[in-house]
Amino acid sequence: MSQDTQTPARLDDVDRKILSLLQRDATLSLDDIAAQVGASKTPVWNRIRKLREAGVIRGQVALLDPDSLGLDACFFVLIRTSEHDPDWAAKFLSAVRARPEVIEAHRLAGDIDYILKVRVRNARAYDRFYQALISEVKIHNVTALLSMEELKATTALPLE
Repeated sequence: MSQDTQTPARLDDVDRKILSLLQRDATLSLDDIAAQVGASKTPVWNRIRKLREAGVIRGQVALLDPDSLGLDACFFVLIRTSEHDPDWAAKFLSAVRARPEVIEAHRLAGDIDYILKVRVRNARAYDRFYQALISEVKIHNVTALLSMEELKATTALPLE
């Protein structure tokens, strides 16, 4: 995903209401959305279409419950590297993108170069992930932190 500077979309109150509703439940019917924002179906559909075309709405997905799937362990993996050349970065990015256990990955400012959010069944599964990662790419230091309890998780962005 590119992090190029982009002009934020201009949203009015109706756009914000539509987006808020869709963030909570993307399965809402057009009738439901229109009724809740106080507009008719056609203008609401046109707004949603424009929000998609502008890239504000990137897609619609089903959010799965990790515990129901046996993915009980959530690790935050802090990575420091002594390599900063483009070849290493490309290899690291490829390795991270190829691992389905990695559900988020961020390049950071500060002492830690990268942080990964990794969902697996247990510590043994994490160790298999870790061994596979370090066999693919040279990493200076890895620290894994096990989340004991998720206090808040949302996919909803603030729309103020």
